[in-house]
Amino acid sequence: MKKFVLTVLFGMIALAGFSQLRWDIRGGMNLSSLTHDDNADALVGFNAGVGLDYAFTDRWSLKSGVMFSSKGYKHGEFKARPIYLEFPVMGAIKMPVTERVKFVVNAGLYFAAGLVGQYDVSWVTGLEDSKPDIPTDKELIFDNGIFRRFDVGVQYGVGVELADHYLIHLTGQNGFITPYDEGYDRGRSKNMNFMIGVGYIF
Repeated sequence: MKKFVLTVLFGMIALAGFSQLRWDIRGGMNLSSLTHDDNADALVGFNAGVGLDYAFTDRWSLKSGVMFSSKGYKHGEFKARPIYLEFPVMGAIKMPVTERVKFVVNAGLYFAAGLVGQYDVSWVTGLEDSKPDIPTDKELIFDNGIFRRFDVGVQYGVGVELADHYLIHLTGQNGFITPYDEGYDRGRSKNMNFMIGVGYIF
């Protein structure tokens, strides 16, 4: 038992001695929609923020950061455009392609808190009875009790690091919980998002 504890301690000391924390600024485009909803069309949004990379070895690292992310979907004449503050936590492996190029694969979880956003409803029917019980034009999305303010899900992606300073990434997200605070669609729909972006590593 003592030998095992000493081995673990020396291993942690060795990793700590190699560890290196770097950060980056990044931004890009989102393409988001809902799962399990064939009538939901994707909307284009944005992502921007700061990333952190804590290297344990030259290959393995822990990635996190703080991101502003615009998501949403379109459902006929109804659009939802929430903006979240997101905190991803992922493990990553970096594989050298050349001396100046690394291929990166990462996966983990994201945690999101809704900041602002709007519903945008453009009804064309003219029949008052045909309107469902949802907010009217451009009402704040998290202040009406219909959208949940918090979200959590899986995040995964691939990327390329160039010349130790430039980053290109493709990232996907799938939520675990429904974005609706009420019983719409029995909780089947979840947030789904794909991101493409670039960044600069300091």
